[in-house]
Amino acid sequence: MVKLLVDSSTDIDGAEAEALGITLLPIQLRFGDEEYLDGINLSHREFFEKLIESNEIPKTSQITAYRFEERFAEMTEDGSEVVAIVLSSKLSGTYDNAVRAAAKFGGKVRVVDSLNACIGERILCEYALRLIKRGLTAAEIAAELEKKRSKIQLLALLGTLKYLKKGGRISAATAFFGELLSIKPVVWVIKGEVKVVGKALGSKRGNNLLTKLVADCGGIDFDMPYALGYSGLSDDFLQKYLHDSESLWKGKTESIPQYMIGSTIGTHVGPGAIAVAFFAK
Repeated sequence: MVKLLVDSSTDIDGAEAEALGITLLPIQLRFGDEEYLDGINLSHREFFEKLIESNEIPKTSQITAYRFEERFAEMTEDGSEVVAIVLSSKLSGTYDNAVRAAAKFGGKVRVVDSLNACIGERILCEYALRLIKRGLTAAEIAAELEKKRSKIQLLALLGTLKYLKKGGRISAATAFFGELLSIKPVVWVIKGEVKVVGKALGSKRGNNLLTKLVADCGGIDFDMPYALGYSGLSDDFLQKYLHDSESLWKGKTESIPQYMIGSTIGTHVGPGAIAVAFFAK
């Protein structure tokens, strides 16, 4: 039997993980003196309520090797194999900790660097569940995921520059003039790292730029998992994007999975962001 472990940077919460039959290892998050487990005792909605009210950026902690080892021991106790999918090694030390822990289990645990985050990591997990149902071994699943992960495209349009400024990723002057001119940056996860690949004046042009970049990737493989995401307490911007990008979806799919982005990426982008994740054709 093969079991799947994912970290909470997938934006899968405890209830959904249980429903899917996977093990969730939550990232620890600190608001001031208060510590939470992402998706366990702090929902995505509660996270954004706190983020919007707070003057400080919350601190996230990478998952330690000890926590991975503890969970791997529980999962392999009955003789099962484990595939663990984790946040990009370019964004966190979590992957290295998972590999260090897995080394103690004699090949029973395979760790896959998603080279992604949030809904980009989520769709890799969804593909892993398909492979488990097909009866592949942990080694076969890990190899297939590592082969296919380069096909994943995660693109996002940010609604504000305020949180990038708070986190020290852009200057106060850049944020001020960006907000003043209503500049919407588009970011792309490329080889595990987040890159700014475009800027648009206003949300309409931002939506058009996002749609163009999706098409430039070669289009969406609708036979593979795909998803849309939004940050904040409302999905209004996402619904507007769906309307503006109708040509991408019409006649190609009956439903478009939509999820609220959680704390791992939400901390840096703030509310008002929208994201698209898919396997390119």
